[in-house]
Amino acid sequence: MTEQIKTIPLNDLHVSLGAKMVPFAGFMMPVRYSSDLEEHHCVRNGVGVFDVSHMGEFVVRGPKALDLIQRVSANDATALYDGRIQYSYLPNADGGVVDDLLVYRYNQEEYYLVVNASNIEKDWNWIQSHNTEGVEMENISDRLCLFAVQGPKAMATLQKLTDIDLSKIEYYHYAAGTLAGVEDVFISATGYTGAGGFEVYVWNHDAERLWNAIFEAGAEFGIKPIGLGARDTLRLEMGYCLYGNDIDDTTSPLEAGLGWVTKFTKDFVNSQALLQQKQAGVQRKLVGFEMIDRGIPRGHYDLCDAEGGVIGHVTSGTQSPTLGKGIGMGYVTLAYSKVGTEIFVKVRDRLLKAQIVKIPFVKPGV
Repeated sequence: MTEQIKTIPLNDLHVSLGAKMVPFAGFMMPVRYSSDLEEHHCVRNGVGVFDVSHMGEFVVRGPKALDLIQRVSANDATALYDGRIQYSYLPNADGGVVDDLLVYRYNQEEYYLVVNASNIEKDWNWIQSHNTEGVEMENISDRLCLFAVQGPKAMATLQKLTDIDLSKIEYYHYAAGTLAGVEDVFISATGYTGAGGFEVYVWNHDAERLWNAIFEAGAEFGIKPIGLGARDTLRLEMGYCLYGNDIDDTTSPLEAGLGWVTKFTKDFVNSQALLQQKQAGVQRKLVGFEMIDRGIPRGHYDLCDAEGGVIGHVTSGTQSPTLGKGIGMGYVTLAYSKVGTEIFVKVRDRLLKAQIVKIPFVKPGV
């Protein structure tokens, strides 16, 4: 049986704007409106808006809400306070990752979890399977739209529309209030592009009105709608993981560089096994690399040593619009993971030279 592809609330608007719509994570999504390159530079240099309403949102509330989040997520959510956001992941029982997610604290007994679109049902079922104390959970994914307003002109665009002082919203914080006369909006600063900006959560019935107001406010800055194509090149230049590419049910979070959000000061799903892995040391690592030879690395290409021996594989790769060269991320054996190490990408039957580099490839704000 084929899975039913869903549409996001503003689907018809995107079609009218000339978007090329493609199936992605179970939804028809705009992949591009003009060209990936043009849209990428628009966000890096000005302001663009992504409609990422396919993402999932759960409300977790009640006196035991924090306990449940602590049990299923690797980061320590006791560090949160009202208006603060945390990046975390859900470990599975086998040493892999169910999903990565954002945890928003609304108050002591109410939290919002933002999860990847392809994992909405899987995450819901996984969290519920650990919900032994009757914590109230609500899946509001189908009722919310999410716009990512990104780029150096994002603040100037949105500030016209609200009394909230956006310059006071620190990284990984959010504010709730009114935007363009629309009440009950969340404005957060998490970012997936490295270009600065905000995410706007709005109820479906107000979404088109708010979208139009944002575009009116950003007109003087050359604001454009941006598709998934540019979203991927922007996030890759920052070295941000994409679930399903760089992390999945089979990848170790410690090999993926998620040790910084793995807090062994508490018990969580599979924490003992992950602690043992940390103590024993990982056998491979997720690294960033830049092409020295001309060529574009693609997902699943082999990474090799000089003799052509396979040392790993590419998980994400592209031609960086900002750097004008091929960049990628992939897992390699520990011996080849040090910055400066020369490796080779196998493209068809050719070995193309590359070098391990420090992530991010592009400095934030560049």
